Amino acid sequence: LLSDSNGDLINLYRTLQSEGDEFIDYCEQLFRPRNNQEKAYYRLREEFNRCEDPRRRSALFIYLNRHGYNGLCRYNSKGGFNVPFGRYKNPYFPADEMAAFHEHAQRAVFEHADYASIMRKTRPGDVVYCDPPYVPLSASANFTSYAAGGFNLEQQQELVDVARATAARGVPVLISNHNTPFTKEAYRDASITRFRVQRYISCNGTKRNKAGELLALFTK
Repeated sequence: LLSDSNGDLINLYRTLQSEGDEFIDYCEQLFRPRNNQEKAYYRLREEFNRCEDPRRRSALFIYLNRHGYNGLCRYNSKGGFNVPFGRYKNPYFPADEMAAFHEHAQRAVFEHADYASIMRKTRPGDVVYCDPPYVPLSASANFTSYAAGGFNLEQQQELVDVARATAARGVPVLISNHNTPFTKEAYRDASITRFRVQRYISCNGTKRNKAGELLALFTK
């Protein structure tokens, strides 16, 4: 069972799950040189924000992910996708990755739901992995608009509270996040594994250094 608060992501997963190669071919039509231009990008971004057809919206979501700045997924306060044009020479179309996802997704159920409602459904024998929007490493790196409404520090703490309650019922909960003073304190009751990973999100290639992350395991 895989859930996410971002409805566009879940819609994409469901469409790719059901259609496979047909949908992949449909998406690839957007990856043409004429669409790798600023004017075309903003036209297609506007179409996405007005689009109500699930299949077309999913294809546009793939296009925006590969043509938008740094591959960001970001929405404004009104729920409009607002990532600027990325200016890539030749955006990569992930046909092989999408085909592999289609194959493995046949075993999955996708839900557009918040983490708390999903975790309330769990029973002993289940295991939960949570991948929330990460706590920012700095004020300038603050990024909470993955889905409309954001995910602030108060909501980070609420996730911890739900994880503790779920673990107390005999359901282990694993959370990934940045290794920061906030997460060290928030996850103090968990078993923590720390490590460093390469970051690719910085606009300055020379500043894409390794960042500290952690895995916090809550158990009964």
